[in-house]
Amino acid sequence: MRSLSLRLVLAFLAVSLVGTALVAFLAARGMRGEFDSFLHAQFEQQLLDELSAYYVANDGWSGVWDAGIVPLLGVGEEGSALNTERRMPPTMLADADGQVLVGGFGHSAGDTVSADLLSRGMAIEVDGQTVGWLLVGRPPMPSLSAPEERYVTRVLNWLLWASGGAAIVALVLSLPLSRALTRPLRELTAAATVLAGGDLGHQVPVRSHDELGELAEAFNRMSADLAHSQSLRRQMTADVAHELRTPLSLILGHTEALCDGLLPPDLETLAVVHDEARRLARLVEDLRTLSLSDAGELSLQREPVDPYELLSKAASAFRSQALARSVQLMVEADPDLPQIEADRDRVAQVLGNLLSNALRHTPEGQLVVLGATAMNGHVRIVVEDTGPGIAPEDLPHVFERFYRTDRSRHRKDGGSGLGLAIARSLVEAHGGRIWVESEPGEGATFTVELPVAGTGQT
Repeated sequence: MRSLSLRLVLAFLAVSLVGTALVAFLAARGMRGEFDSFLHAQFEQQLLDELSAYYVANDGWSGVWDAGIVPLLGVGEEGSALNTERRMPPTMLADADGQVLVGGFGHSAGDTVSADLLSRGMAIEVDGQTVGWLLVGRPPMPSLSAPEERYVTRVLNWLLWASGGAAIVALVLSLPLSRALTRPLRELTAAATVLAGGDLGHQVPVRSHDELGELAEAFNRMSADLAHSQSLRRQMTADVAHELRTPLSLILGHTEALCDGLLPPDLETLAVVHDEARRLARLVEDLRTLSLSDAGELSLQREPVDPYELLSKAASAFRSQALARSVQLMVEADPDLPQIEADRDRVAQVLGNLLSNALRHTPEGQLVVLGATAMNGHVRIVVEDTGPGIAPEDLPHVFERFYRTDRSRHRKDGGSGLGLAIARSLVEAHGGRIWVESEPGEGATFTVELPVAGTGQT
């Protein structure tokens, strides 16, 4: 049976049949027992009433054996009468002092019964006084009278009809229920087939909020993520091709001109070729760093590092560039900050990317601040500029590869567009996180959070 719907229908039907059959069986057994107990209790009460009335009428037990009550008592002394419709239970009658009047339970008339045995019997009371004791046992194999048997049979038949009706109702209800359960699965199967065919981003309807609905939502998220990843991969391929084409075209153009004698082989021409080759080498190295980070193979030489020392060296390295742009570069951090567990060169690369980006977007005469603070087992390093800021629609994308907020800026002036992506990869490889906060016209603040050395957070 390959159909899940059929298996669900059969499973529901089987559960219904087994459940109703079990209920019918237990109900029949319980009803038979309860009915027998009810009849037995009636029998006992009838005997008590008859015997109490006899005692009152005769002012004692004299002649109780010959009074016509003996057939009701059933199996008393050997040779007692049996009811013609059922076998009576064993019985015994004793007076208030425990002397047996009608024998039974291994006692004969005239015997004295122990108090323990009498305590298991029923007291026969007249005007609040105990005048005798009646002991009635249960028959080993009770049999019902014809009317009682017919009553039990009718009840059992109704139970069987109810079981059959429950099975039919279960079958009828299981059909739409099984379809409701399997419909989302069929849709997911069809969507997975479409996805395997290359149509990424295909979505399925979410029809419920249960586990099947959660599965559909998870599938939709996966499909959307795959489509987004494919789009990013295509965009990255196009961007890489563009980034490589520009310096390669310049290098090829200049070398061909040199070979054709159109350009003189002087230092100026060679410097242009050299600058483009260096730019190409940087781009290739950036792409290699990102590739290693994505594959989880980025090598980090972790050691305890002083954050203040890192900030001071980064500021010194970019001091000349800041002066050339007439930008003031300041370090605002406590020299006694706790050490961080990090790769010194990689964190310096992150700071270099952030500072280069900050200086590029800060107007002349403005300020760039390098700061650091310790909190909750981490050190937060901030790079704050006073540039034009970042538009709200650009904020979620600034760490994407080749994404640039200023589309009009030339690649030569604006960088390759990989600096922030590399910074994020390096920070995450250290077990930290990086984010940006900005308001248009009020500059941007990039924050790097790295774990303190010895906290075990890597």
